Amino acid sequence: MGLNMRLLCTGIVTLLMCSYLTWEYFHGGVTTHYIYIFENLPGISNWWGVVILPLLTWFLAGRIQKRVPLPDHETTVVKHIPKSVLLGFLWALLLGILISIFFTYGNTRIPMAVMLSMILLALFIPLYRAEYFLGFVLGMTYTFGPVLPIGIGGVLITLIAITYRVFRPVWYL
Repeated sequence: MGLNMRLLCTGIVTLLMCSYLTWEYFHGGVTTHYIYIFENLPGISNWWGVVILPLLTWFLAGRIQKRVPLPDHETTVVKHIPKSVLLGFLWALLLGILISIFFTYGNTRIPMAVMLSMILLALFIPLYRAEYFLGFVLGMTYTFGPVLPIGIGGVLITLIAITYRVFRPVWYL
């Protein structure tokens, strides 16, 4: 993933976050999310998404670039994204959206089951990679804001990496 693709991904995320915040601002104000949904605890504003999500995208795109180098000189860099990276991102994006939808409708069992199944699935697939994390966070951002999905995803990715790197080799003995 060359510099052009890294800039493109970061620009798209920045544009989407700015558009979303503009829409939110003119439709009742920018949302603040509270830890454990208790308003007496500190709140985290969606404004943080303008800083955090582009930085996260830039960082994770760099991680993908180190793992899967692409030519910097290509004008059509999108066609050079490996299918596994794109499918991993889209799969995690869809999973994040589904978890958000179920949580919004008051069902917490299905999101918990999905997250636990991701840990079990990590015995076979390296779900700790950057494209999965980015897709998961972006999929949950609309519902939970930018900060909480990074925290939830960070804990989940850590458990998944431990499962893949430690328990997977033991599983295949």
